[in-house]
Amino acid sequence: MNGGKSMRKKRHNYSPEEKVIILKRHLVGRETVSDLCDEYQLQPNTFYGWQKQFFEKGAAAFALENKDSKKVQEQRIHQLEDKLRRKHEVLSELLEEHIQLKKELGEL
Repeated sequence: MNGGKSMRKKRHNYSPEEKVIILKRHLVGRETVSDLCDEYQLQPNTFYGWQKQFFEKGAAAFALENKDSKKVQEQRIHQLEDKLRRKHEVLSELLEEHIQLKKELGEL
């Protein structure tokens, strides 16, 4: 017969959201790693692996923000370039009409 200590508990796969909550409890709430590992039946190495991954990949959240911002800026630039191109076309047409009218009136 096996004693309770030698039996392993079923491994729980934590969702990304749950991992963030656990990390936040340590980083913001100042709860000890040992208390969190006991509560969630985690190995400290697992916890520290999550923390390492969190900080390594955390920069990606800011990179995504910058990428979205850059995309919005590029779209705005494209819109403004189109608007300038249309204005230039309209001004060219008006200038041609003006010159033609002056020719017809004998002013040129």
